[in-house]
Amino acid sequence: MDVADLEFQARTRSGCIPPELVSRLLERGYADVVEVQAGRGEWFCALAWARSLDERGRRTDAWEALAPYLATGWWTAVTAAAGLLEGWGRADEAIEITRIRTEAGHPMALEVYARLLARHGRAEEAFTLLRPHLGEPALAVALVEVAGPAGRDEEAVALLTARTEHRCSDFPWCCRGFDRDMAKRLLATIRERQGRTDEALALLSAGDTASLDHREERAALLARHGRLDELRAAAATDDSGSAVRRLARVLEERGDVDGAVAAYRQAGESVARRPHSAVALAQLLARHGRGDEAITVMRDQAATYKGEDWILHTLSELYLGQGRPGEGLAQLDTFATARGGEEDWDLYWIRLPLIAACHGVDEAVARARAHPEGGASYAAPHLAELLADSGRTEEAVAVLAPHAPANGHELAGYLIDLGRVEDALAVLQRPTAPPDSWGGSWHDRPPF
Repeated sequence: MDVADLEFQARTRSGCIPPELVSRLLERGYADVVEVQAGRGEWFCALAWARSLDERGRRTDAWEALAPYLATGWWTAVTAAAGLLEGWGRADEAIEITRIRTEAGHPMALEVYARLLARHGRAEEAFTLLRPHLGEPALAVALVEVAGPAGRDEEAVALLTARTEHRCSDFPWCCRGFDRDMAKRLLATIRERQGRTDEALALLSAGDTASLDHREERAALLARHGRLDELRAAAATDDSGSAVRRLARVLEERGDVDGAVAAYRQAGESVARRPHSAVALAQLLARHGRGDEAITVMRDQAATYKGEDWILHTLSELYLGQGRPGEGLAQLDTFATARGGEEDWDLYWIRLPLIAACHGVDEAVARARAHPEGGASYAAPHLAELLADSGRTEEAVAVLAPHAPANGHELAGYLIDLGRVEDALAVLQRPTAPPDSWGGSWHDRPPF
């Protein structure tokens, strides 16, 4: 096995069996295929197989499944192996294999190593290791996490307070992404952990109140502590929609659906200008049997944000869910006419499930093929899905096959469903660009 090749496949999901299809193989009863492929360099098969063996108590076999990958020194395999060891109560061994990579200089190893130390009674050591690397955002988050069990919260506060004085001149380059807003969020995390909630809220309210991150964090903090009156006040003035969505979620979880709906309604124009909030309201209404109201909300959004595919898709799904596909088609036609009549494929495909519900799958497929872009590779998955959902998987394969490898994952999935596993593997394991033509990521070779 070659580290660069493994990294290339893991990052691009090309030339290998991706995790969703490994799951599909297991679900369809092809565990033997996953086992064989795990021994042939298929990382996602090896990982799934090791976890499957672990769940059945076969720890030695699970370790052997990962061992060849771990032997390469590949970081992804190291973290997976460390996870197994920790789960088996062998924390010292997990710490050791991550320590080796940390000392070898792997840029991601220190964070994992420090958290492992902290989880197993060595938080002070972890804090000391992380302290010189405060300027790295991920390591700063880890430092805040380990500061509590290390008993060094105030030292972390002092370090972070100094960062709040930074004024960005060229974000993120001037501070490597660790700006004063992030420092305040981390400070707030510590103060909340200490039970000093008011101080945490003050940190998230001070300074640049336009920070969307701060608004979301502040709303979440209020929700966690049940301070609904303050959350309502925030919702009334926060035009980002963060506080409204958080308030509605809390109220729904408490069984107050009317209150959750009212939170959106009372936001009025703010929600109307924020399509994400409007979608959240529509989904809330649909979850609680108020589909007509949900459709009205999204129909207004579609009229305001003309040609936004995700809004039209949400609206069409609501019509379909309410058993009103004919009305949905008529509404999409109205919007299309207002835009000039012609629809590119990125909007046209949204109507296909509605056509199938009204007139049958054959009619939907025929109309799709008559579209100017109906023969394109990006149209094929939509046609295939229509056919497969109606039990015509062989036809779905026939639609996708001419467009492989562009639609290789979809094609392989349907081949697996049909029991044509060897054909699926042939599609997935086609040669790809050599890993050395791609930059890859940091790695080295054993011994370390």
